Amino acid sequence: MFKKSITNKLEKYVKRYFEKHPNIKLVAVAGSVGKTSTKLAVATVLSERYKVRLHEGNHNTHLSAPLAILGINYPGNPRSFWQWHRVFKAARRRINSSSAEEPEVIIQELGTDHPGDIAKFGEYLLPDIALVTAITPEHMEFFGSIEAVADEELEVVKFAKSSLININDVRLEFTEKVKNYITNYYGTGGNNQYEFIPHDFNINVGYIGEVKSLELGSFPANVKVFGEHSLRPIAGAIAVASKMGLTANEIVSGLSKISPVSGRMNILAGVDESVLIDDTYNASPAAVEASLNTFYKINAPSRILVLGSMNELGELSAAEHQKIGLLCDGSLTDWVVTVGDDASKYIAPIARQRGCQVHEAKNAIDAGIFVRSNMQKGALILCKGSQGNVYLEETVKILLKDQSDAEKLVRQDKNWQTIKREFFESFTNIEDDEV
Repeated sequence: MFKKSITNKLEKYVKRYFEKHPNIKLVAVAGSVGKTSTKLAVATVLSERYKVRLHEGNHNTHLSAPLAILGINYPGNPRSFWQWHRVFKAARRRINSSSAEEPEVIIQELGTDHPGDIAKFGEYLLPDIALVTAITPEHMEFFGSIEAVADEELEVVKFAKSSLININDVRLEFTEKVKNYITNYYGTGGNNQYEFIPHDFNINVGYIGEVKSLELGSFPANVKVFGEHSLRPIAGAIAVASKMGLTANEIVSGLSKISPVSGRMNILAGVDESVLIDDTYNASPAAVEASLNTFYKINAPSRILVLGSMNELGELSAAEHQKIGLLCDGSLTDWVVTVGDDASKYIAPIARQRGCQVHEAKNAIDAGIFVRSNMQKGALILCKGSQGNVYLEETVKILLKDQSDAEKLVRQDKNWQTIKREFFESFTNIEDDEV
């Protein structure tokens, strides 16, 4: 009851805020994966013209999203009545602030764990533009089917003034559900209304290519990201910027300032001249497949895959992990290292059948120690897995050439360090019990 009361009060404050500041534009970002990367890309480009507000983390729940929209910090103790009292006081100040103090654009992620979560946002939000980044398996213990996920994520289209859908990661059959709404499409691979078309790639420079925009036509640009799937958030940013009146020069300038987000296809220097692809923020089947496609295209004297379990797949977990096992290629990898129960149970045996040498690590630290002991000079190493009980950023940390680069990794704050320390210590306790 306490949480519901707090949430209802925050939603009312957000409604009053937009009523008091009707000129503020709201860009909402929904989708199974890619929300944070898309949000940050959109913000970077729009900042060439507009004053933008966003939360750089993933505050996208019914309790945290209103605070992110209002630019108010989440209370340190969410059970404290007095801390929420201070939050409400800050919200009232925000509502009554002058236009000069407030942003011109707010960019907000909308997350979902259960059916109906996205629709509830529509009770108090009216986005000027909504993006749907992807429809892939998520929280399948609650949704049950990919069709149910599609119904949920596409709900945002129904209460937004206009929408943009990533056509690469939303199946065409699902777009039929919203064909009667104002919708445009973005992505990669040609024939999209908004896209970035790569012509050349350099691991130090990024992609050199061409922007395609419905409003602005085509023009050259470059962007320093890695992997074709990393260009889809870029295309989303191009689409929003074009719709919001930015010029070609402003878009080009904004794109040049985009850099990889921590834990999302970030290139780092490793020990013994190795190259690390840090894609440890989270993992879904589509994201892992995209990462592997990029990984295999890069020339390297040797390759090592570190694959963690993919969480929240419910009854689909075995099948989806087995599909990833089928993507492991013994002719292109020296080692496949698995971390987590489902990765070891379902990816490892199929990877072996595919001709791969496989090491089933007990945790991310064990994986890092193993890779460091078995890698060749100049190896290309991809680390990809979900966050909960996987934490492959700790594998990357062991492999870094310069430990100061650890600040570029995900989940390095004190709270996460405490969580991870307790998690890894549990393995020591298990071993002690076994002895």
